Amino acid sequence: MARYFSGKEVELLAPAGTFEIFKTVIDANCDAVYFGGPSLNMRMMRKGYNLSYEEVREAVQMAHDRGKRAYITVNNLLDEEDLEEAKRYFAFLNEIGPDAIIAQDLAVFPLIQEMNYANIPVHSSVMMNGHNLDMIEAVKALGVSRIVASREMDLKTAEVLHAKSGMEFEYFIHGDMCTVHGANCLYSSMLFGNSSSRGRCMKPCRWDYRVKKDGYVYPTEYPLAAKDMYMYEHIPELIKSGITSFKIEGRMRDIDFLLMVVNSYGDAIDRYIADPLGYNREEGSDTLHKNRKRDFTTAYAFGKPGLDFINRRYEGTGKFYSTGKVFSTPTAEREMKEERLIQVKESLRYAKRERQSAAIPEITVHVNNMEQARAALEEGASSIYLAGDVFQPDIPFGREDIEALTADKGSAKIILGMPRMMDELHMEQYAHFLKQGKEHNHYGLDGLLVSNIGAMHKFQSLELPMMADFSLNIYNHMAASFYQKHFGITRIHPSLELQLNDLTKLLRHPEFTTEIIVHGSPIVMYLEHDLYANAEEMEYIAEEDNKYVDNRHLVLLTDKGENPVYRDAAGRNHLAMAKELCYMPFLQELHEAGVNHFRIEGKTYTTEQLRGLVRLYCQAARNLNLCGKLFEGMTPIYAGYTLGSLQFGTVMQREGERKPSEEVSFHGA
Repeated sequence: MARYFSGKEVELLAPAGTFEIFKTVIDANCDAVYFGGPSLNMRMMRKGYNLSYEEVREAVQMAHDRGKRAYITVNNLLDEEDLEEAKRYFAFLNEIGPDAIIAQDLAVFPLIQEMNYANIPVHSSVMMNGHNLDMIEAVKALGVSRIVASREMDLKTAEVLHAKSGMEFEYFIHGDMCTVHGANCLYSSMLFGNSSSRGRCMKPCRWDYRVKKDGYVYPTEYPLAAKDMYMYEHIPELIKSGITSFKIEGRMRDIDFLLMVVNSYGDAIDRYIADPLGYNREEGSDTLHKNRKRDFTTAYAFGKPGLDFINRRYEGTGKFYSTGKVFSTPTAEREMKEERLIQVKESLRYAKRERQSAAIPEITVHVNNMEQARAALEEGASSIYLAGDVFQPDIPFGREDIEALTADKGSAKIILGMPRMMDELHMEQYAHFLKQGKEHNHYGLDGLLVSNIGAMHKFQSLELPMMADFSLNIYNHMAASFYQKHFGITRIHPSLELQLNDLTKLLRHPEFTTEIIVHGSPIVMYLEHDLYANAEEMEYIAEEDNKYVDNRHLVLLTDKGENPVYRDAAGRNHLAMAKELCYMPFLQELHEAGVNHFRIEGKTYTTEQLRGLVRLYCQAARNLNLCGKLFEGMTPIYAGYTLGSLQFGTVMQREGERKPSEEVSFHGA
């Protein structure tokens, strides 16, 4: 089955959560269905959902018998154990021949290539967050045949990128949305050990928060809870943009609801193809409105939506979800406990290496302004990362700043960072700046801190070392090696979502250089949505100062604590942890496991606070035996110390040290 408008294919892509639902949806007015198998996909939370191996086989055959397509979600980040499962799974998929898999983890490519699986086309998941031409060109070169566009991509941008790249585009047209960029929400992992990039999100974005700003409290209720996507009345614009596949979200939805949505969109597309001049956009829309789960939005399709993006009633406002249950309620970040510190040290010894590549680990510091950079240099930092997403009120680093720092760097290295998400304007700005720099010794820069695949692809020919930032969510050794071999990455930061056993297993692979954030409050939500608009458009209801950060910074407040939200120079928002990661007590074990770069995430500290932290960690690096004593004298600057995702996961043991039955597990205090 295929639909065409003016020579352009139009595919309506429906979801199915179970085989029973699939058997009904495949006969609805759609052209393709996507679904998950028994593992490695992002809908593993609900018991009884997803298809077995035999059901997957039968589903693919049923789709093909009807002239329709079957796409299988293999869109989890893959841990070390998942790699073995993936090898078996891909052998099976290569045999049954789905029309494509939808993938997130770059380990998928070497897995397919090693076994020469020719029957597994790859579509890049929305969790790859495809958002610029260079990223599209990069994955196209890897064999990807379709991009599932970033949720934040407007239709005009999609039209331009489609025209320039020739790639098929898939675009979400209906269903559950998220306010955070794909694969850039780490908070569920930090709070619960459940990764949103591995299909286990506990939805802290749908809690009841209050906003505080400038000493005032605002009645925001659910400021991160997005409305449902609704593009029913904009089918002409979708087709014009060159979108190939119109994707409906809803693998957790029941059959009656899905049939209503799929058939409504299918009938509307058919009406438009049959008579575009007489097409009535609103015909049939009342059915969707009457049966909606949340209020509707066109999200970013026609530009930044503002506060109208946020849902204030129905499902997903802290009351109930598609399962009829609340996923989670406001929860405090875990405090660091002595018992867990012992377990972390014990596990890291499992990855201990016989020989170290560096006698003294290097201290790297991520800074937000010139004053911080100079302070970190004066205190002995080995490398300074100049932020790409600079938080207000500071302004981005310019050529004069960079040349001044590189002139005074001594033996240290100055490394230019980039925004996590780089649109075409960002790419052009950095490309022009760095191309000019080749004629001026790269302004004295020693490397680039890259945050997205597009930047790697574009800048790998500049002869500047590239370091992979944590936003790339490197979860396994195959992905790490792929970044190194394919893009020339010289150093990687593993995903911050790795639990203790997963990080330990990754560190056992010595073939790449590793850096770890050992102190700071990393950004755990990266948003286009501007929370600061709440304070600009609402009337305050109370007065209250922020507890830990300056009142000029917005915080999200629950009865469990408050999280700072920093606004960058481009207006994007960055939600940070309330507490600080602090790995001082086990720096020695990290170093013995092969981590030779300890990073301080310093952007949010005052200059003097950062100066003290750099001095302390440089002292620890010179004598790792002092770490315990140094930690005893430390006082948190924010709401306390935490281990983040290392609070979760089992403890790995060196062979012979402990019987398997005695394996220690820990689920947080």
